[in-house]
Amino acid sequence: MNILFVASEAAPFAKTGGLGEVIGSLPKALREQGIDARVIIPKYRSIPQELRSNISYKKHIFVKLGWRHQYCGLEETIYQGVPIYFIDNEYYFGRDMMYGYEDDEPERYTFFCRSVLEVIPYLGFIPDIIHCHDWQTGIIPVLLEAHYRHLNPYWDIRTVFTIHNLRYQGIFSKNVLTDLLDLGFEYFSPDKLEFYGDVNFMKAGLTYANLISTVSPSYATEIQTPYFGMRLDGLLRARHAQLFGILNGIDSEAYNPSIDHLIFENYDYKNLKGKMINKKQLQKTLNLPVKPDTPIIAVISRLVSQKGIDLIACVLEEILSLDLQLVVLGNGEWQYENLFRDAANRHKDKVSANIYYDNTMAHRIYAGADMFLMPSMFEPCGLSQLFSMRYGTIPIVRETGGLRDTVIPYNEFTREGNGFSFTNYNAHDMLYTIRRALNFYYDKKAWDKLVIKAMNRDYSWSRSAKKYIELYSLLV
Repeated sequence: MNILFVASEAAPFAKTGGLGEVIGSLPKALREQGIDARVIIPKYRSIPQELRSNISYKKHIFVKLGWRHQYCGLEETIYQGVPIYFIDNEYYFGRDMMYGYEDDEPERYTFFCRSVLEVIPYLGFIPDIIHCHDWQTGIIPVLLEAHYRHLNPYWDIRTVFTIHNLRYQGIFSKNVLTDLLDLGFEYFSPDKLEFYGDVNFMKAGLTYANLISTVSPSYATEIQTPYFGMRLDGLLRARHAQLFGILNGIDSEAYNPSIDHLIFENYDYKNLKGKMINKKQLQKTLNLPVKPDTPIIAVISRLVSQKGIDLIACVLEEILSLDLQLVVLGNGEWQYENLFRDAANRHKDKVSANIYYDNTMAHRIYAGADMFLMPSMFEPCGLSQLFSMRYGTIPIVRETGGLRDTVIPYNEFTREGNGFSFTNYNAHDMLYTIRRALNFYYDKKAWDKLVIKAMNRDYSWSRSAKKYIELYSLLV
């Protein structure tokens, strides 16, 4: 079975969040199970030089984009056994940032989608399925049907479209239909691409793909409701028979405390002394008082409303009145950045605000913290709670999407569970849950058992890869 993953990012070449992590890990897991999975992404300027040096030129063509004929370079490399292709065009992708160019964002990613379809005959590999990810690739299924289906080798290619976050949909002026997509206005209707007077690239993928998936079973159910459906819930309910929720995994080699070279001391569930060494070193590094018995609660997140930061803001002083240390890593909306900067200035012995993102620091916080706070408003899957449990850092989460599917509430009577959770999007429910977790933290025997249980769970991609193979088998 041949699968071509098409996405706007893939770790380690280009990554801004969970999408890049998935595309960097899932194809490798599929190949280990006998699937010929390959990846194609834009060739951004930000790709690290040490990775660029292994990318080789394969071919170039010119791609029609409305009235334009644009250069398209096809380049390739092999990374960890996975063939990776790149679409090269300096005008569209030779920029300082991957995203955020509102003036021509639809043009950039229409070019990418059109280029992917155009280069298929030159890959030396004909996909049975094109697996598209998020709005940047949502236009591929409709272009395939409108412009390529009647041609060889496109006759039998099927499509899967995966929603990583329904909030970001790629909504643009209806002029893109004729100016970029070469589609007539018969496609501008509520049952096709029209969306409240505009064109919606996410909707295109949801409408025209043969199957739809998203990144957790709970999120697949939630997005069929008005609250989570972002005005696409009606379409998703209409296609519920073709909608599947498959939980993400993580790269269990990159996130493994027993071999992780980024942390201060390696450890595993049989030797938790190493975790205590990481805690002490983290406190020293962040200029916090070295107090081994004081619990550290970590937040590693984009500082945006989706992640529930407003809940933390609402009860931050109550949280800081407790005997704990709070470590924050991430950036985002200015009001949340300033919230944590101000808290760190006022509580130098309790708060470390690191308003940036750094992968090494993230690993060290996962290894050195005791608890991980993730009170998301909605969370399609979430990877951070999986990383934290892998390192024996117990999650405190809101029960939504993938957080509900991965964090089992701790039951002190049966000793079941691997974390702590609350249901309502309510700051005081979160505060109560933090206090509850702190009570168990001081029961050393119970807490160590909880840590060991969290670390022993299988978070790898192997089980999820089997689910994807079952999904692909419905089409091939």
